[in-house]
Amino acid sequence: MDFYKFDGAGNDFVVVDNRNGQCNLGDEEIARICHRRFGVGADGLMTLDAASAGFDFEMHYYNSDGRLGSMCGNGGRCIAAFAHLLGMGRLLHFKGYDGPHDAEILEWDTTQRMGIVKLGMRTVAASEVRRCLDGWFLDTGSPHYVQRVVDLKHYDVVGEGRRLRHRTDLFPEGANIDFIEELSDGRLAVRTYERGVEDETWACGTGVTACAIVGGNHCLVTRGGDFCVDFEDTGTVYGNVWLTGPVSLNFTGTWTFSAQ
Repeated sequence: MDFYKFDGAGNDFVVVDNRNGQCNLGDEEIARICHRRFGVGADGLMTLDAASAGFDFEMHYYNSDGRLGSMCGNGGRCIAAFAHLLGMGRLLHFKGYDGPHDAEILEWDTTQRMGIVKLGMRTVAASEVRRCLDGWFLDTGSPHYVQRVVDLKHYDVVGEGRRLRHRTDLFPEGANIDFIEELSDGRLAVRTYERGVEDETWACGTGVTACAIVGGNHCLVTRGGDFCVDFEDTGTVYGNVWLTGPVSLNFTGTWTFSAQ
């Protein structure tokens, strides 16, 4: 199986062209491919599948534990870059877990194999943003709990993230946990503990989007890079939401399956 390894601000993925429909991976095989000691190593795996009329392709995202995941913002930006490399153009319309998405390749350097990709995200109703514990809960394609903290740089993101992620009384289906702090230059710093990965990731696209809406800030910084999240706040909805950030193609390879 030929694969491509991408990252969106350090949030990394194995990506496979499955337009022929012949890639049928089980949970254990996906988890093995994503394993950072025994496999390629990634936060998740995506397949680019043939889609129904009106779409360029369909995106299927799997967490590193092998299970089918919800929408992944950085994954959506990476698979858009992949589609561009497959010759589908710079303006793309594809189907994700949470419905239709538009994407635009703003920049792409073929020598450096990196660029800037802009992704349209789902509209969020103001009524969907609810207070919870010491923060807010909302769904930006994936469920997120966002909480302001002090001294984010030294905060126990993994420990607190794991504790909150397993609050089944609050999040029956689990949630990604984001911690935010406003920096002296006005940007919003974000660190995220992701369900399915069960660890902190270097960036999370749906998480950055959730934090932008909660924090009312369009400029965000993660461990893996900077993002811009544009949106319109009408008072009843957060609409016309666009997530913009870096994407890189790290390497390509071939995965050989073990004999059964």
